[in-house]
Amino acid sequence: MTYNPSRRLFLGGSIAASAAGASGLIVPAGMASAATTAPKVNYGPAAGIAKLNANENPYGPSPEALKAISQASSQGGAYYAYNAAMYLRDMIAENYSLKPSNISITAGSSLILAFAALAATTKGVILGPDLFWDTTSKAPISQGGPEIRRVPNTADLEIDLDALYDAIDDDVAMVHVCNPNNPTGRILDPMKLKEFCIKASKKTLVLVDEAYNELIEDGPKHSMIPLINQGHNIIVARTFSKIYGLAGMRVGYMLGSEENIEFINKYGLGSYSINQAGLAAAIASYHDEGFKTFSREKVMEAKGIILSAVKANGLTALPSSTNFVFVNLGDGDANSFRQAMEKQNVLIRGQYRTYQPWSRVSTGIIKDVQMYADAMPKALDEMYKMMKS
Repeated sequence: MTYNPSRRLFLGGSIAASAAGASGLIVPAGMASAATTAPKVNYGPAAGIAKLNANENPYGPSPEALKAISQASSQGGAYYAYNAAMYLRDMIAENYSLKPSNISITAGSSLILAFAALAATTKGVILGPDLFWDTTSKAPISQGGPEIRRVPNTADLEIDLDALYDAIDDDVAMVHVCNPNNPTGRILDPMKLKEFCIKASKKTLVLVDEAYNELIEDGPKHSMIPLINQGHNIIVARTFSKIYGLAGMRVGYMLGSEENIEFINKYGLGSYSINQAGLAAAIASYHDEGFKTFSREKVMEAKGIILSAVKANGLTALPSSTNFVFVNLGDGDANSFRQAMEKQNVLIRGQYRTYQPWSRVSTGIIKDVQMYADAMPKALDEMYKMMKS
């Protein structure tokens, strides 16, 4: 069956009207007119803006997720989402042959990653590569916790697993690895990562953030989740924000031993942090292989456009296993390039840490990615002008 991304539930009417009609609700007098006069909100980027700065999948939510959102909102919007959270938890546990107590569901993986960091730093420091998605590992710092201990990446910006292992001492409470890595887009050899995780977990807790795993055709081969069942001291984070296109619905989860999940959950609010609509969308999307395949194809198409533009403008980029590309601007400046792109209504990321010439651009709707490609020559000229001024 051909996947049809254009099918949408709410064409021809508002979400509120669709939900009310589907549930047979009687709308009180005055509510219908109030809905039509409510302020208009831009829930996504404004018209004409190419939003390529947050690694989102703008083709989501899937049609099945949209149906589930409507049903959950009309039937369960007035109630706390505990039952749906437990249903999703059980689905995930069954998929990986784990117990429900091995899973923690939260509002996006950022939340559970932050909880893990807060828990770990009660015992020691967090160790990670010099360049990785470190936002959540920084959470304890704002509360007076220790700085992240960092190990240099390799010359080609891969995570140096040997150096990470050698840096583990009695002060390290958790090692944080993002695979595929953000912002580089690079993926580790699965056997080398597995070997590292087994060795390192004998010394300390190992966290593997697999936010982009489903974007890989052979994702299961690269996942470290099986190590949990084998009794290793590993926790793995996943999210519905990437391939499932549910970044705005905020659903993520962590998998680990019962002891690790219980310890980390002490720093969160559990199911009270999640909403019915997001959970319904996640449940409907979890086994939607058609939508996932479609999304991967769109990501590959978009990356092809980006890499062609990079080459045409005399630049290079790292190989990417994700829905973004890390572009080397040579003697350029990522912050100036970001500003120059913004002037042409294209939003991308600026500089990461000390990596001044490296610029990250996300994939997105094909016409938006083409805007990026078309804007590149002028943006590069503008970048050099800003650098000289």
